[in-house]
Amino acid sequence: MLAQVELPVPSIQNEYDVLVQVKAVGVNPIDIKIRMGFMKAIRPVEMPFVPGGEAAGIIVAVGDKVSTFKLGDEVIAMTKTNAYAEYVTANENFVVLKPQGLSFVEAASIGVNIGTAQSVLFTVGKLEKGQSVLIQGGGGAAGGAMVQMAKAAGAYVIATASGKGLELAKSLGADEVVDYKLQDVVNLVKDVDLVADTAGGEAQAKLFQVLKPSGILLSIVIPPSQELAKQYNVIADFVVSDISAKTLQNGIELLKAGAFKPVVSKTFKLDEAAIAQDFLMAGGVNGKVVLTVD
Repeated sequence: MLAQVELPVPSIQNEYDVLVQVKAVGVNPIDIKIRMGFMKAIRPVEMPFVPGGEAAGIIVAVGDKVSTFKLGDEVIAMTKTNAYAEYVTANENFVVLKPQGLSFVEAASIGVNIGTAQSVLFTVGKLEKGQSVLIQGGGGAAGGAMVQMAKAAGAYVIATASGKGLELAKSLGADEVVDYKLQDVVNLVKDVDLVADTAGGEAQAKLFQVLKPSGILLSIVIPPSQELAKQYNVIADFVVSDISAKTLQNGIELLKAGAFKPVVSKTFKLDEAAIAQDFLMAGGVNGKVVLTVD
């Protein structure tokens, strides 16, 4: 259950932390999984718990050893927790300056997506120019970021989506789109270098068939079958996203160069966080859900 309560403004406890006045917050699937108890084995929480892992806002205080930021800086802060709030603290190594011209809502929509895409495609997937990648869920928030960043790297990009997500994935740079509700990806795609799975479920098992031998399947949802990986002579792994400032840098530079754009599906007010999570959990969301903080 999500409820709005009054809590004290957090104080800086670490000399490398900054305090951010929050203007907008990204809503992510992991927020829902934590709320529902699905992550308690690896992400245990103590109640009361404030969810939210990414925020955009203005720095209003800095720790004694913070050297990268100053009061008044407009930033994107990767917090892991506590971002559904008016104020939140973050370590400076997980904070980046908000690109000029980007609204706070847009800024709150990109951090987790960029960090996830960078982690999957390049840190683990080692995607290179001229290679091919299939992105399962290319119309979603993380998938849409992967489409853009893979295309910017010179890869051949195939994306699965449905409904309006097909048009979105194409507009973001996908060379091919597959309607997973009407088409069987196994019959249409063969010998790709990398599969990026953002959907999970039973569909994941089919994705092994589209890889070339020694190809790579990476999922951000559920660990893929090692038995199937052995059967198809491929590498398969689960990826935990790195959301540090260093990992975000490539995507931020692409955004500044006009090669990456935020995609916001819908905004809700902070006190509508429960409604926002329900909206995201219902599925079929193209782009990011964002909370605004007055």
